[in-house]
Amino acid sequence: MLVPIELESRIISFRTDLQVMVVRWHTHASLEVVQADYARMLRGAVEAGMNHWLLDVRRREKVAVELSAWVTNSFYPEAVARLAPTRLRMAVLSSPALFEVYRSDAEHKKYVAYAVDRERPYDIGLFHDEGEAMQWLCAPDSTLDRL
Repeated sequence: MLVPIELESRIISFRTDLQVMVVRWHTHASLEVVQADYARMLRGAVEAGMNHWLLDVRRREKVAVELSAWVTNSFYPEAVARLAPTRLRMAVLSSPALFEVYRSDAEHKKYVAYAVDRERPYDIGLFHDEGEAMQWLCAPDSTLDRL
């Protein structure tokens, strides 16, 4: 059994029965702390051999554009490389308020559109419902568009 990892901005747990890493944000933190927590999150995924992630960001009210840029341009490519040859699949469980930011804020909309583009070497889906997110995440070959 894999032990949960408690970080400054999130808690990481492992659903070994589904081969899913579950990451739940519980607070806001500085960009440096968040980047360090992302690095630990990736290390945990590599160590556990889990390339399917449920990212629960429902407690976050906002996302800094700098974080979106860093995640899109640096973190996702590194995660893809470290988890290769398996394909990274991420289900992002978001609040309605944060989902609206993804849709309406021009800068965030640009990064979200890039991230969910099917040409990326990973899959990402945006959800309001955790059951739907897990179902999509665990589907053998999901072709669902989620935005």
